[in-house]
Amino acid sequence: MAEYSMKSLKAGYSAVIIGASGGIGGAISAALKSDPNCFAAVPLSRSSDGFDISDEASIKRAADALEPGAYDLILCATGALTIDGVGPERSIRQISQSAMMAQFALNAVGPALTLKHFTPLLARKERTIFAFLSARVGSIGDNALGGWISYRSSKAALNQIVRTGAIELGRINPQSVVVSIHAGSVKTTLSEPFASGHERMEPVDVAQRILAVLDELQPSDTGGFFAYDGSPIPW
Repeated sequence: MAEYSMKSLKAGYSAVIIGASGGIGGAISAALKSDPNCFAAVPLSRSSDGFDISDEASIKRAADALEPGAYDLILCATGALTIDGVGPERSIRQISQSAMMAQFALNAVGPALTLKHFTPLLARKERTIFAFLSARVGSIGDNALGGWISYRSSKAALNQIVRTGAIELGRINPQSVVVSIHAGSVKTTLSEPFASGHERMEPVDVAQRILAVLDELQPSDTGGFFAYDGSPIPW
């Protein structure tokens, strides 16, 4: 797939990619750095600079190191299915308090704190995009299989956080777009243990599809939940 260039943002836009060492985050970071319309793409990750989505002090420290109001696109590409060796439950009998709390800390609370500390970095008087990687399994309306209770619930919580944040940011900047994005089944270490029998897309392809979707979204779409092909996903 050819390189993608964001057209809806101003010429010389700047971006921040949180979770840039992951498969999807790394591919998005690379795509933005190759975009001739992008002036700067700042990658943040635990492996490169110690950014820890589960530690508010680390999130604040990273945000404080960047210039307020200077960024047009922020993308939070963090998340995990398996934490400390514990994967998604197959049954309610497998629910563990500690495992569920870990899922919420990483997949919901961390992104919420990112929204808190990184929102001031967004430009105020022009189009901006703040996107969070969610997952279709976080959809309550789309759940027909059951299982994966902690992960599903943490992503559903993330979607509510994004929806609520979008309303508040819309009051500050009516041109803002704040959304949840489902990346699909991607060839990453996150999905590897659950990939049997499932076709997965290359991270570079998914990254460009996600950027294309974000490029097309309008302020009227803010607070929404969308798939990598641009189709809306029910709550």
